[in-house]
Amino acid sequence: MSEVEENKYDLDELLSGDEMLTLPEVADRLGIVVSRVHDLLHDRKMIAWRNKDGIRLVPELFFNAKDKVSKYVTGTITVLTDAGYSDEEIFAHLFTADDTLPGRPIDALHGHLAREVIRRAQASAF
Repeated sequence: MSEVEENKYDLDELLSGDEMLTLPEVADRLGIVVSRVHDLLHDRKMIAWRNKDGIRLVPELFFNAKDKVSKYVTGTITVLTDAGYSDEEIFAHLFTADDTLPGRPIDALHGHLAREVIRRAQASAF
């Protein structure tokens, strides 16, 4: 992927209003060591965004009320990955407002519209 394609989304702006956690903060929240967080990233249970300073960050909204990675977030990441979305495209999909939900898919994943968000992600694969 060219540098232009990698940077076609302004994730700095898109994610600026959301709380972001460093990988050590994610480890603390989950009660695991940082190397296990790397395993979760590798296994696509969550994804991280690298900011302009090179720091990998995970949105706080990836977690549920029990301080676990939301199964709906993981499911949506899996479906979008299988559809060929890059991490940048997944972040853009999750954090861009969608008037038909209403709101952003990431917010809907924490409510009664979670299954609808996943259904739409599956439909986008075709």
